[in-house]
Amino acid sequence: MTGGLEGYDEVAEANAQKSILDIHWSRICARLKAEVGEVEYNTWLRQMGVGPVEEDEITLYLPTRFLRDWVRGQYGDRLGALWHAEIPAIRRVELQVARGPSSSAEGDAATAESHPAAPVAAAVVEATAVEEPRTAEVRSDLAAPLDPRFTFETFVVGKPNEFAYACARRVAERPSSPGFNPLFLYGGVGLGKTHLMHAIGSELVREGRVSVAYMSAEKFMYRFIAAIRSQSTMEFKEQLRSVDVLMIDDLQFLIGKDNTQEEFFHTFNALVDAGRQIVVSADKSPSDLSGLEDRLRTRLGCGMVADIHATTFELRISILEAKATASGVDVPAKVLEFLAHKITSNVRELEGALNRLIAHANLFGRPVTLEATQDVLHDILKANNRRVTIEEIQRKVAEHWNIRLTDMSSARRSTVVARPRQVAMYLSKQLTSRSLPEIGRKFGNRDHTTVIYAVRRVMELMEQDPAFAEDVELLRRMLES
Repeated sequence: MTGGLEGYDEVAEANAQKSILDIHWSRICARLKAEVGEVEYNTWLRQMGVGPVEEDEITLYLPTRFLRDWVRGQYGDRLGALWHAEIPAIRRVELQVARGPSSSAEGDAATAESHPAAPVAAAVVEATAVEEPRTAEVRSDLAAPLDPRFTFETFVVGKPNEFAYACARRVAERPSSPGFNPLFLYGGVGLGKTHLMHAIGSELVREGRVSVAYMSAEKFMYRFIAAIRSQSTMEFKEQLRSVDVLMIDDLQFLIGKDNTQEEFFHTFNALVDAGRQIVVSADKSPSDLSGLEDRLRTRLGCGMVADIHATTFELRISILEAKATASGVDVPAKVLEFLAHKITSNVRELEGALNRLIAHANLFGRPVTLEATQDVLHDILKANNRRVTIEEIQRKVAEHWNIRLTDMSSARRSTVVARPRQVAMYLSKQLTSRSLPEIGRKFGNRDHTTVIYAVRRVMELMEQDPAFAEDVELLRRMLES
């Protein structure tokens, strides 16, 4: 009989403790609703259930990992402060995901017995506003792996990409900074967008701060379609929305995919609202991506938009020099200059051409020369072929000797101007089918005899001065190949 009474007392004490917790929990819920508003409270917080108190820690339950992570990020500190204000002994709040249904947070708080299944995940929040760091990882279950070659250290910075580089650095140092979420990178093919995205992810993981998921827009679409087919869309949503940084490459591939766009829009909103970072790349700016929903284009443009311009000659030279140095193969400056002049639109193609040239030199043990470059890369150079014009010859020669284009047709006779002009006449005779009088007219209406003299003089100088001959040959190859 005594044992029965003792058991009754334990149950009564437990019920009394539960009633006290329910009272405190009701006050906390009322304060939260007043602070955030009824709509937001019902959307995100109503499904919380209260669990047991152990020493200085209380457990709260949520039905999904996504809700747990969202509440933790948005309200974790506030929940800790409210519980500490109600019960000073409570200094920690543990948020757990429970498989069982959660009770309403208003006056019907659940105890641990209300969740017979063990929690599947947990996140702890300090009541002192100090958030414990999350484990840094690349979510390979969700996305593509990060390429270890693409880091900030291997990215060559120049005027066309310096702003995008600075923005990427800022996001890597301080994710979700005001004004930088989302970060939208855009530019043509092969200009470095993907490199910067991988660099951001690698830096964040290396610093050990956050979980990162990188994928192409195409993979996002395929994963979404697969989730629909397997009836696992909720799991797909929760996986995506549980990461700290989501990076989507080549967003233009979602144009015309209305259902996928809608899912990305909701994922975008959920992550940004939860204080998570989004990085997106495309071939055009948000305003120019016709075919995307207006609401999505508006949200993409509300953060930081950074474009990567077409490369300059100086940047292409810098890229080639960095790659050549890293390879350990001696590539003459004239070859690098030749490649930088010939392959202008795509850094990826430029690097591929250099890699091919270096591989050929290593395999056959031959030095890299202009002749070998033209032979090994004949297909790439042919793809960049176009009919040579006198205007193009004048422009290239003027750039090479750093004179004004107008000097080609001016009356100036100083050697600084006259010599490049003679070279341009010589190359016009060699590389075009124009007659001597036609060539003369393009150079300030000069007589055909002037063109003949220029051709002979350049041929003489080429025989006398090997360095001059090499300059002319370089120009010829750049224009001819």
